[in-house]
Amino acid sequence: MTPAQGGTGSGLRVVVVGATGNVGTSVVEALGRDPAVGTIVGVSRRPPRWRAPKTEWAEADIVSADLVEIFDGADVVVHLAWLFQPTHRPLTTWRVNAVGGRRVFAAAARAGVPALVYASSVGAYSPGPKDRPVDENWPTDGWPIAGYTREKAYLERVLDAFEQRNPQMRVVRLRPGFIFKRESASQQRRLFTGPLLPGRLVRPGTVPVLPDLPGLRFQALHSTDAAEAYRLAVLRDVRGAFNVAAEPVVDGRLLAEVLRARRVRLPVAPVRAALALAWHLHLVPASPHLFDAVLRVPIMDTTRARTELGWTPRHTAREAVEEFLHGLRDAGGMPTAPLTPRLRGGRFAEAATGVGERP
Repeated sequence: MTPAQGGTGSGLRVVVVGATGNVGTSVVEALGRDPAVGTIVGVSRRPPRWRAPKTEWAEADIVSADLVEIFDGADVVVHLAWLFQPTHRPLTTWRVNAVGGRRVFAAAARAGVPALVYASSVGAYSPGPKDRPVDENWPTDGWPIAGYTREKAYLERVLDAFEQRNPQMRVVRLRPGFIFKRESASQQRRLFTGPLLPGRLVRPGTVPVLPDLPGLRFQALHSTDAAEAYRLAVLRDVRGAFNVAAEPVVDGRLLAEVLRARRVRLPVAPVRAALALAWHLHLVPASPHLFDAVLRVPIMDTTRARTELGWTPRHTAREAVEEFLHGLRDAGGMPTAPLTPRLRGGRFAEAATGVGERP
């Protein structure tokens, strides 16, 4: 579909695929503030009610749309689109994420776009250490049982071959940790915990006990800081992979402090068994395989992002987590389809459509 006109026409023309989600909205805002960017084309499956400076919208499904037409004349394509659900239908997520990702890359090459910036993830990495950071050379084979990490790892291999075939194109891969902001809270609740989590449960002091699991150490960052990394990747003459995460590392101690809860050391097995049962009963959308992956992702070294990309986060990981929890309590969101604070029909509609069964 040809995008509706709305940009300034001068400066860089940047196409953002997946522009209405958690990271996409922040990237559009960051690019819109940059004087070097003239036009942003926001690509999404469903047109948003949200409007942003310098931005025109293109409604397109990356699996079926003529992406070459949308990418024609672009200076940079930023590929952020990703389908996390339905975890009970892995062929659906594979079709969108793996096949759709390949179509985005191929269309960018056919349109002659000079640069491609792709949203990889810490989830692309093979299991690694939790007590020392690894750099961008750590293997990217993911955790093959989980759909999310399997698909992220697959697209890393696709990009390896793509770069060999298209040496004229500048390709950047950002591998961020877990990304949060207040406006993404309702979406992330729907994606990972489902309709049964009450907002009042995440108020500090409400949860008396928090399980402290072996391996529960991960990295996080605020969505606006992730967006700044994407903005720099768009504008700077850099290539390759960059780990992106804020300090400190999030663990059971930090989460207990934020929630003012008492930590209780528990083995992983019973917690995983409870999650697996809830997933099989369609009570929660996040699969136990994703839980396995989270416990295995390595801690990343972000030196390259700070020195070569020039990236410095403005928020700590704790601040990002606290803002997300605040958004859960207040049903944070934005006027886009992914980030809407409430689906029509509310939580009953979430349950009625089959938790983990539909996108």
